[in-house]
Amino acid sequence: SSGINAEYGGSGNVAQFAAEKVLQLGGRVCSFSDSTGTLSSEQGFSRSQLDQLFELKNVKRGRLSELSGIPGATYHAGKSVWQLGLACDVALPCATQNEITVEGAKLLAEGGCWCVAEGANMPTTNEAVEFLKTKVDIYLPGKAANAGGVATSALEMAQNSARLFWSAEEVDEKLKGIMNNIFATSYQTAQEFDRPWDLQFGANAAGFLKVYKAYKAMGYLKF
Repeated sequence: SSGINAEYGGSGNVAQFAAEKVLQLGGRVCSFSDSTGTLSSEQGFSRSQLDQLFELKNVKRGRLSELSGIPGATYHAGKSVWQLGLACDVALPCATQNEITVEGAKLLAEGGCWCVAEGANMPTTNEAVEFLKTKVDIYLPGKAANAGGVATSALEMAQNSARLFWSAEEVDEKLKGIMNNIFATSYQTAQEFDRPWDLQFGANAAGFLKVYKAYKAMGYLKF
């Protein structure tokens, strides 16, 4: 993700950890939003600015409007980030259901966005999904892209069961393997059904096939 501009909807756990990862990989974190509006930075937020924002949200439980004066940033009162038409490479809706409408999807396409990765439960309307799948290179549905939280919970359970302690680096490496596998499975399944790069279809079909094969192996299905 080196050099990419990433726009975020939301400013909670998912948005914050996704921002940490983009920053770690050399990308620029260019927006956050909450129920009162959006805070954006064309050149990307600095490390110290992110720390300030995270403290505001995690400790003070404040609103982004309180950071409207930080250098290089613009506060857009009452606006969703997806209404602003900001240029970006990657869009990560991490806030709420249906936050990206078809109007927002059109603005993303016009702004040069080539990847949308969902970090919330159904943050993109059905109409917007269908539009984006024809306009961006990669659309990653939440059931795949946002699986990291559940995966990490499973890793925590594994540690507890085995009475082990893994460092943050070890957990991150195991999580990377899980997420790579999710992507590869979604991609390969889409290819097998002649739907190349339709990762939404690939994720749905792979999930269905996994359940189907399990039921068949247990003798519940005869076909």
